[in-house]
Amino acid sequence: MDEALRSHAPMKEHPIHWETSGTSRIPFAVYTQEDIHAKELERFFYKAHWSYVGLEAEIPNAGDFKRTSIGERSVIMTRSQDGQVHVVENVCAHRGMAFCRERHGNKKELVCPYHQWSYALDGKLQGVPFRRGVRQDGKVNGGMPADFDPKDHGLNALKVASRGGVVFASFDPEVESLEEFMGPTILQYFDRLFNGRQLKILGYNKQRIPGNWKLMQENIKDPYHPGLLHTWFVTFGLWRADNKSELRMDEHHRHAAMISTRGSAGQATGQASDVTQVSSFKASMQLHDPSFLDIVPEAWWGGPTAVMMTLFPSVIFQQQVNSVSTRHIQPAGHGAFDFVWTHFGFEDDTEEMTERRLRQANLFGPAGFVSADDGEVIEFSQQAFESKPQHRTLAELGGRDVEETEHMVTETLIRGMYKYWRKVMEN
Repeated sequence: MDEALRSHAPMKEHPIHWETSGTSRIPFAVYTQEDIHAKELERFFYKAHWSYVGLEAEIPNAGDFKRTSIGERSVIMTRSQDGQVHVVENVCAHRGMAFCRERHGNKKELVCPYHQWSYALDGKLQGVPFRRGVRQDGKVNGGMPADFDPKDHGLNALKVASRGGVVFASFDPEVESLEEFMGPTILQYFDRLFNGRQLKILGYNKQRIPGNWKLMQENIKDPYHPGLLHTWFVTFGLWRADNKSELRMDEHHRHAAMISTRGSAGQATGQASDVTQVSSFKASMQLHDPSFLDIVPEAWWGGPTAVMMTLFPSVIFQQQVNSVSTRHIQPAGHGAFDFVWTHFGFEDDTEEMTERRLRQANLFGPAGFVSADDGEVIEFSQQAFESKPQHRTLAELGGRDVEETEHMVTETLIRGMYKYWRKVMEN
């Protein structure tokens, strides 16, 4: 076949073999096949799902914008002159250029530099150079056809929903409401964090992790590893298997919340127990700066000291003691994704609380005392998947069924996510 023709041929689907009808044994192929990745983008990121795009606090003023992505498609979140938030695709309606190159800024209009087509902040086309041609030697040359209507050539405007200062968008105009998408169980934990207080942006981290995007969703649906992999968590008692905990899901098992309450003793005592015998526990480990553990309970917690929410497919909402952030998953091919952290606080925080949130944020991000471990294990997992694509992972801790639990010694949330994945991908 001619190379030019081959490159445009439809991508051939390779069926995936699951060992059982359940989802406790996940084929490596779900992380390595390009055809699967393309299908995931279409079914999870571009149809029937809401995706996270940002916080309203990132665009506080009229004309503010933020460039980000949904799946692998570039989008722009804007605030128009009337205060409304819009999300438009970063693709010029003329010749298809991804025209916006800045990450953040303020503009009165969006202009493509290629041919100077200009758009209002809601995406409507408002200016086309030489639309009516050029007059030369007594006659008009060129110009757009007489039936050209600017209303038909705006930017692709997405459906937008905002709740508690968090902005979501969907390419699918028929998508269910955001509240139905989350479901009542997850919605209560979302509203616990985003409870109407004005948000304040504290900073960003960004990294590219060389692993399949689903591995980060799995990582935050996996309470098995934090007290084993992360020395910091188990040693200082922030997230341990013996903490009071709950695992919750929406009715489709696609979203989840891991809820943990830190023991009153804080740092582990070093007495013999299942927790203190794991290799990551370091009884002699001490902090040079004890202010990292300067944890102040907040009224909105309502008990839990940590809640990790995964909203499938695009975002994680984190509360780890006083540190709060969003973590945006942006796929970059089947074997990599960009991971963008937005650390935030609240406008009514005291100066001391803001400093505390910033200090505790050092636990997380690309070089965080905790999160650096996650990036590495995802990378090493992907390397193994690529080298042995016919094998599979095992997610059978706590059984093979999907159910909510009152403990962390289970992989039920991962099984639940793939139950939903199979339902969508195999129909």
